[in-house]
This record gives sequence, structure tokens and C-alpha cells, in this order.
Amino acid sequence: MSNRVPEGWEETKLGHVASLTMGQSPSSDTYNTEAVGLPFFQGKADFGSRSPKVRYWCSKPTKVADEGSILFSVRAPVGEVNITPAACCIGRGLSGIKAASADQEFLYQKLQYVKPLFALLSQGSTFEAVNGGEMKEFPLTLPPLPEQKKIAAILSSVDEVIEKTRAQIDKLKDLKTGMMQELLTKGIGLGGIPHTEFKDSPVGRIPLSWGVVPLINAVSKIVDCEHKTAPYVDSSEYLVVRTSNVRSGQLIQEDMKFTTKDGFAQWTQRALPTEGDVLFTREAPAGESCMVPTGLKVCMGQRMVLLRPNTENIYPYFFSLFLISEAAQQAIYELSIGTTVSRINIEDIKRIPCLVPPLEEQVEIYNSVQAVQSLITVKEQMLESTKSSKKALMQDLLTGKVRVNVEARELADA
Repeated sequence: MSNRVPEGWEETKLGHVASLTMGQSPSSDTYNTEAVGLPFFQGKADFGSRSPKVRYWCSKPTKVADEGSILFSVRAPVGEVNITPAACCIGRGLSGIKAASADQEFLYQKLQYVKPLFALLSQGSTFEAVNGGEMKEFPLTLPPLPEQKKIAAILSSVDEVIEKTRAQIDKLKDLKTGMMQELLTKGIGLGGIPHTEFKDSPVGRIPLSWGVVPLINAVSKIVDCEHKTAPYVDSSEYLVVRTSNVRSGQLIQEDMKFTTKDGFAQWTQRALPTEGDVLFTREAPAGESCMVPTGLKVCMGQRMVLLRPNTENIYPYFFSLFLISEAAQQAIYELSIGTTVSRINIEDIKRIPCLVPPLEEQVEIYNSVQAVQSLITVKEQMLESTKSSKKALMQDLLTGKVRVNVEARELADA
């Protein structure tokens, strides 16, 4: 962020261009879930992508943020923002910000951009937070109002694309969930002939011709992780998959750790994870799983297990799909121990009941679900691309590096 002030812009303070309402927690006996009073937001936990999600209401609010106010997280994580679509009660973790001599949408975008500076400001305190005085004195560099409006319109239009893409992803995920439930209970059938006879099983009602076996009979190998942490390096071709990298059937490569060549060799002595293997989490949380991706050199971090399906009667990708199904997750939950942090031991993993349809049908079921997952992946890539584009736009427009054209009419209207 440059210290140079663009021509026509002014240096000011947040408290000079907006009014701030610092939150205060009301009495707990005024909280409710029956929609009595105003929506009540306490902090970042209530935030959505742009607007907060109502979980509680307050019948006797102490501090109120007006409709359209920016909700600013004043406690860790400091600097997160949302906009409230209606008047609401705000707890001590939030501040309500309403622009006075600035454009409200521009201020919302600007506060997103300067979030790292608020984070730096908060680090000086024992408990990561900022107070009202610090917020009012926070320095801002702002363009003239017509330019603010133009910049806000550009950035908010990108936000609309982001929100629409998120909504499309959510709908596709719902479709995938419904499809999995349908196909893993009723199947597809073979030769275009659907199943007509069904039976009860440990994983629910299933086609008569399907089998259910304990996991130990569905795999050729179960390999526990090394019960110690691999040596980490900043970057390498050797990935260490931890429990946090496995979510909803996918390998999440954000925040991935890396190890050395020697570390990789030692941590794969028991088994080298290869395409067709499934990585399974034993703890924090128990029961997440994903396929080993093609072309990546991975080893297991702590609390991970490698499952190698028996390919004579199990299609590995179907096996991985089943493990994230509602039926499998319920079985894993019942076999897990621990309340605060669930975990499942190796012997209980072996007992997880697994569906075994005919091999050909396993392939067809997986391909049907994967067609939807492919659409989700495309949309998620589009989302990340749009978010990256917006980040670049913010860098250009909110610093004055790139100036927007403001028509004479817009200047006159201002």
C-alpha cells in the first residue's frame, strides 16, 4: 500500500467520514431464537460472504446498527466486514459503521482492502482487538465522492458475480448430495433396468443384489501413519497430507506442508500412497477421506490412515465416494470415541460397513456423481479467478494507481 496521495484525493480519518457505534452485549435473558426483537450479531462467527446470517434475536437491544451499516469485527479476527440488510443489535465483538461524508459501498470496499492494517494495529494489545478510539483515528485516503461512487459500482458488480457463482456452487453441491443419497440407496441398475427389489442392511435399505461387508474385507491393505511429525521444509515436491487437508472427498492443497526427500522416503516406508488409494482421517475430525491425486508425491501426516481398496470387487473411486456418504458417516460417528474431538481407532475403521454393488454399477454410480463434481470444480475455479481479479482491481482502484473516468454529469450530481 503506497503512502503517496493521488491527485485530488484527501487524507482523513475514519471517524471524520463515518459514525461508529461500538457494540455492547445485552443481557443473555433477552436472546431468543423465536425472532422476537432485532437480529442479534456478536462477531465474525455470524458473518456470511457479504451479509450476516441470523441465528439469534434480542428483545431488548443495548446497541443498534442501522440498516445498511457496515458491521466491523473489532475482536479477533479484527477487520472482517459485512453489511447488515436490516437494523440489528450488535454485541461487543462488532462495531456498526455508517458513512456520513463518504459513499457507504466505497467505505465497505475500502475497509476490506485495509484489513491487514487493522490486524497490525490490533497486535499491540494482549487480546487481539481494536477499540473505538483507535477506529475513529484510523487513517484513510479517499477520492472525491463521484470517484468513490464509480469505484464502488465497479467493485460491487464484481461482488455480484462472486455471489452468483457461490450460489451456483451451493445448488450443485445440494444436487450432488441428493444424487448420492438416491444412487447409494436405490442404485442405477444394470443394462438400463432399475432395481425393483430391496432389503434392509447395516447402511439402510439397498437393492437386493448389493452386498455389505466390513471395511477390512473391502481393502487389500490398511496402513497407519507414522506417529510423529515429518520434517517440514518451506517447499518441495513431497507433500505431507494432514487431517486439515482432507475435506468432503477432496484434497485441499491450501496450507499444505512439505517434507524432504529423506523425510518422504521414511514416511512412506510402510506404503507409498498411489493413485487408487484413499487417505482417511482418524481424528480432528474422524472420517474425512479423499483419493490420492494423480501425479503428486504425498505422504501421511499424523492421525491419517491409508486404505487400499481390493480392486477385484471394489472400484476405488466408488469406495471413496461411499466413505463420504451419509450412511458411512453415520457408521463412522457411531464407531468413533471422544466428545470434544472425535477419533476412530484402526480396529473400528476395519468394522465400518461398506456397500458392495456389482463392480459395473459402482463405476456407473461414481461417473454420474463425478459429472456433477466436475461442474462444481469448474465453478470453484471460476470463483477463485474472479476473486483474484477483484483483488487486483482493489489494489488498482482503491489506491488511485488506476483512476476511473467520472463524467461531468456525475460531478454535477455530486
